[in-house]
Amino acid sequence: MKSRFTIGSRGSRLALWQAEWVKTALETNFTNFIFTIEIIKTSGDSMKDAPLAVIGGQGVFVKEIENALIEGRIDLAVHSLKDLPTAIPDALCLAAITEREDPRDALVLRADYGVEVSSLLNLPMDAIVGTSSPRRLAQLKHLCPDRIVKDLRGNVDSRLRKLDGGWYDAVILAAAGLLRLDLNERISAYLDPKEMLPAVGQGALGIETRADDDETLALVHTLNHVQSAAACYAERAFLLALGGGCQLPIAGHASVHEDHLRLVGLVTSLDGEKQIRDTIEGKTENAEELGDRLAKHLLESGASELIQPRIPAA
Repeated sequence: MKSRFTIGSRGSRLALWQAEWVKTALETNFTNFIFTIEIIKTSGDSMKDAPLAVIGGQGVFVKEIENALIEGRIDLAVHSLKDLPTAIPDALCLAAITEREDPRDALVLRADYGVEVSSLLNLPMDAIVGTSSPRRLAQLKHLCPDRIVKDLRGNVDSRLRKLDGGWYDAVILAAAGLLRLDLNERISAYLDPKEMLPAVGQGALGIETRADDDETLALVHTLNHVQSAAACYAERAFLLALGGGCQLPIAGHASVHEDHLRLVGLVTSLDGEKQIRDTIEGKTENAEELGDRLAKHLLESGASELIQPRIPAA
């Protein structure tokens, strides 16, 4: 029986906050065990300026951590769930999804911008908006086609430095990361999901373990939040059925009330001109089935044309 467990994490301030949160929760639940954190540098951290679609999309933030888990160098891995691909290696499993923080996106204005906004629609016409997310970019272009959008990569701190350095007038970030880092005063406006639908899994942490490590699985499962997990499993099933990742403009958000789940899904063209959105409701016990059904509804409504790469005519 093990008494020491190693937690794998990326090295950014937000990633370490998340790993420390998990470490503290496990230490509280299991006082006789020792938990440590090992920082693992991922491909996404090494290639900070390259677009995600170029360097491999979603998996670039988890591959090296998953390898360390498979090799036994760490016992569990903490991820921002939105960064964790829907296809997990057979040797691993998603052992727990923690209680979700605010899943919405947030608009953050440059510190000296001198403008107050309550929505993306209130942004001045000449505002330069920073984002690296195709999902956010496509929805922004759909809502505000005349706004200037420039690519933005990096962790939360580096994005805010670029913003306040005058590279941008506004940036769009996940509200959860700002709240976890006590940067809530930087949030100029929370974006209503009706105008900016969040990424699948946004706001939740996913904890991976080896599928055959029953001891670690039992410890980690104590951090699983049933309602948040149901919502996120519905969203991930929706994304999986569409075959997408963060390099495609796909969004999904589920809300749970008692045993009832409501899932909204969106697929949009890269230029934001065409959007296909639908909603499905049902029992939380059928979360993954609902996600799969919603994806099929969207595909039948023409989403496949927006997802599949265009093949030039011969």
